[in-house]
Amino acid sequence: MTPGGHSPGMTATFELYEDSAGDYRWRLRHENGNIIADSGEGYASKQKARQGIESVKTNAPEATVEEG
Repeated sequence: MTPGGHSPGMTATFELYEDSAGDYRWRLRHENGNIIADSGEGYASKQKARQGIESVKTNAPEATVEEG
């Protein structure tokens, strides 16, 4: 793992976009084109969507895995 919590060689990009209802959403797309995460909800402003991205970037590196 790198200091940013990524596996060496893994590249993913957050995409911020406006959906058909006028809400802002984000998705995390792997370099191979697969979507590996998304916002799961629409945000009323681009700023709120960016805050959601920052929250994931801050909190996910230490996230645990729960199995059911």
